[in-house]
Amino acid sequence: MFNVTRKGFTLIEILVVIAIISGLSAVLLPNFMGARERGRDSQRKNDLKQIQNALELYKQDASPIAFPTTLPSSGLCWSSGGAGASCPAGTTYINKFPGDPTLKNPDASVKGYYFSPINTSLTYTLCACLENIADSDGSAGNCDGLADGSSLYKCSPGKKYVVTEP
Repeated sequence: MFNVTRKGFTLIEILVVIAIISGLSAVLLPNFMGARERGRDSQRKNDLKQIQNALELYKQDASPIAFPTTLPSSGLCWSSGGAGASCPAGTTYINKFPGDPTLKNPDASVKGYYFSPINTSLTYTLCACLENIADSDGSAGNCDGLADGSSLYKCSPGKKYVVTEP
């Protein structure tokens, strides 16, 4: 009699598609988050190496040979003329002092990386907390013994990356 042709999807078909999409996203989201953590940890390690290079340049210019007792705040240019939003005159050690990648718009007093001169003026430790607890470059523990007056910086996942004076 009548030839009925329907256009569109049934409710069951739509629900099946939604279930498939949500299942795929549940599987893929943790992998994506892990990749982001590893990327931020890689940036932290590279930042500490850049700071280490800047400290070596500072030591070469210092007379008598020494490392600084404190580091500039993140985002500032650091040179032999001091630290500022633009580079003061002198030898530039680092154009923009790095800060932790998880700190959005860091406060001027927050560095994100932890620096501690040790006993003499020729030894220091740089430390950053890592997010990925499976990182083979990291070690267990917290960043502690800091020169800025804090006695302990807790790494919430319990993994840190440390660079010492070469």
